[in-house]
This record gives sequence, structure tokens and C-alpha cells, in this order.
Amino acid sequence: MSISPITTLYLHQELAHERIRTLQEEAAQERLAGRIRSVQKARRQAERASRRLSSALARI
Repeated sequence: MSISPITTLYLHQELAHERIRTLQEEAAQERLAGRIRSVQKARRQAERASRRLSSALARI
């Protein structure tokens, strides 16, 4: 039993489409992770600024 050229082409196309979908999902996950890191960094910066402000106000 052999696989026809059309079947081989179809399977190859399906594998290529699945790989593209996987790469797109991974890219979306990376973008989300990047946004989360940015929010965490901004939160830390805001907390540091708040502490500096509180410290400055306490000295007044």
C-alpha cells in the first residue's frame, strides 16, 4: 500500500498549517508575557515612587 502524491501533498499542507498555528499561538503567548512583565515593572516603579514620596512627605 502506497500513499498517493495528492495524499502526501495534503498531509504536508496540514502539517505546515498546524506548525503555523502553533507558531502564532506561541507568539501570542510571548506578547502576553511581555505585557505582564511590563505591568509588573510599572507596578514596582510606582511602588518605589510611592515610598519615596511618603519618605519625602515625612521629612516635611
